[in-house]
Amino acid sequence: MSDFQAIADRFEIEALRGEVTDAVMTRDFDRVAALFTPDGAMRWPHIGREFVGRDEIRAGIEWGQGLWEFFVQTVHPGVVRVDGDTATGRAYIHEFGRMRDGGSHSNHALYHDRYRRTPDGWKFSERVYEVRYVDSAPLPGSPPTAVPES
Repeated sequence: MSDFQAIADRFEIEALRGEVTDAVMTRDFDRVAALFTPDGAMRWPHIGREFVGRDEIRAGIEWGQGLWEFFVQTVHPGVVRVDGDTATGRAYIHEFGRMRDGGSHSNHALYHDRYRRTPDGWKFSERVYEVRYVDSAPLPGSPPTAVPES
């Protein structure tokens, strides 16, 4: 593999990780699912949930997002190791928000990722979510309220 190809692969994988965060934050569940291989998997061991295949991933993300009044996720770059048409990596996550049941939530976590090169570019073949820290103290802020139109 050329140095240029290695750089391009890492760049495309980092873009994929940014794309999935954007899709989740904008509640574009179809786009989230399309970023996985058809046999891809999303695993949330901390709550005993696993979603395999694009339809289950889409439904799982929609279910999870439906629990939130508001939700913010930021992703920090981690390691990526490319091996031909597959790769592994980790992305570091901070999330916070308020649940529809009134509970607050802030956590730090990481995704353990597997990626696969496809004819449509790099896709997730697996994401495993590992929570490292949770804080359920009430959040002092709130989402902004809409300003009435003049």
